[in-house]
Amino acid sequence: MLNIIDMHCDTIYKLVNSKEEKNLKKNDLSVDIEKLKGGNSLAQFFALFIDKEECEDSLDTCLKMLDRFYLELKKNEDNIRLARNYNELCNNKSLGKISAFLTIEDGGALKGKLYNLRNFYRLGVRLITLTWNYKNEIGYPNCKDKYMEKGLTTFGVELIEEMNNLGMIIDVSHLSDGGFYEVAKHSKDPFIASHSNARAITPHRRNLTDEMIKLLSEKGGIMGINFCNGFLKTMGDDNTGVSNIEDMVRHIKHIKNVGGVQCIALGTDFDGISCPVEIQDISQMEKLVIALDKEGFSEEEIEKICYKNAERIIKDILID
Repeated sequence: MLNIIDMHCDTIYKLVNSKEEKNLKKNDLSVDIEKLKGGNSLAQFFALFIDKEECEDSLDTCLKMLDRFYLELKKNEDNIRLARNYNELCNNKSLGKISAFLTIEDGGALKGKLYNLRNFYRLGVRLITLTWNYKNEIGYPNCKDKYMEKGLTTFGVELIEEMNNLGMIIDVSHLSDGGFYEVAKHSKDPFIASHSNARAITPHRRNLTDEMIKLLSEKGGIMGINFCNGFLKTMGDDNTGVSNIEDMVRHIKHIKNVGGVQCIALGTDFDGISCPVEIQDISQMEKLVIALDKEGFSEEEIEKICYKNAERIIKDILID
């Protein structure tokens, strides 16, 4: 069974906000430690997801989730360990541990202050999704037409430069098209779209155009295939049904043709999506491997998609 690196899940948000007591070891969500082990997960990127309409203070809410993340790691240190760079990923693997990478979804939690970025870095955060569905001090989301051509703010450009200096992964999923191109312009390092698909297949603003895919690939970046039905189906399909593996493969084949297999990764968005998925949880990723094999992908190509492309980004960007 191949290793798996998933670039995005919202499991910590679900643990913190559930009305019922849940834990990371075993739960009824799509990601827990038992499921990660069952799916041969090498690493899972855990997002601290912020919906500013649900909280009074985005920074405080983010810190609350960060605390829960570390409490869960402490309780389960026999199986999972924090990873902040490639060396820690390799060390965890040698010890038989899953690596947990810490991310923030919605850079609005930084409140427009670079010292908050640096403090989150000191606390282990290694990736920031610049926006979610609201404009913030960094830039604009892709959820509304009026924002799509708007770029980064002055602070957004400063943030990109500081993230490059620190060795942090810049994530453009949810960012406006204008913001995407400004990240490409200003970032000296590769950047990623942690959970986005191909707009040519599914014409949704959350997906990347072919031009974006080419540019992302040319910059050395990757995009994680999102399992949300609305970002997978073609125009006219029923977007309320099951997210099918067939549609995932269709996007993967298109992205390969446009940007090359070297820019494809996995970004399931598990525990952040509400639709049923043919791959029901992180333990069932072998289903995608089998489907890719049947579609003629080589073993080397499948390894790149499942973990090696993400591993390269970790090695190239996360310097400390």
